[in-house]
Amino acid sequence: MAEEKTYTLSQAQLHFAMDFNRKTWELLEKKDRTPDEDQRMLDYAHASLAHWRTAGAEVRHQRGQWLLARVYAVLGEGARALKHARLCYELLDGHKADMEDFDFAFAYEAIARAYAVNGDKAEAKRFIQMAQKAGEVIKEKEDKDIFFDELKGGDWNGVI
Repeated sequence: MAEEKTYTLSQAQLHFAMDFNRKTWELLEKKDRTPDEDQRMLDYAHASLAHWRTAGAEVRHQRGQWLLARVYAVLGEGARALKHARLCYELLDGHKADMEDFDFAFAYEAIARAYAVNGDKAEAKRFIQMAQKAGEVIKEKEDKDIFFDELKGGDWNGVI
């Protein structure tokens, strides 16, 4: 019989935040999602954010807002994508010292995608340029590669 693990509340929150984040990404990367999978992806992203916020640290809250912005953009819900992208940026701006260099690039990318979904090509292009500039100063090669893969991927709704 396997030994039962016990977790503190904080450890459990962190576990569920990461698990729901992973499940969100599995569905984001799936080519042909069903409407039910779209809803589950959204549910997972919201659950991940709730657990990140409870586990603490504004950087986790900021990244959870980024994930919600991405999910809403993928689902074509521009107003909600922009709402969460702006929250992502506000958290970044208010807690710069807590953030990694890639958080800046991803925040701009989230706003750019949200504007693209909303059909505002001029603002989308402006934030894409800001994201590219922020991406160029990411120090770690792996982080930089991940960022630029994300920036180049997905549906930009005719902006790029």
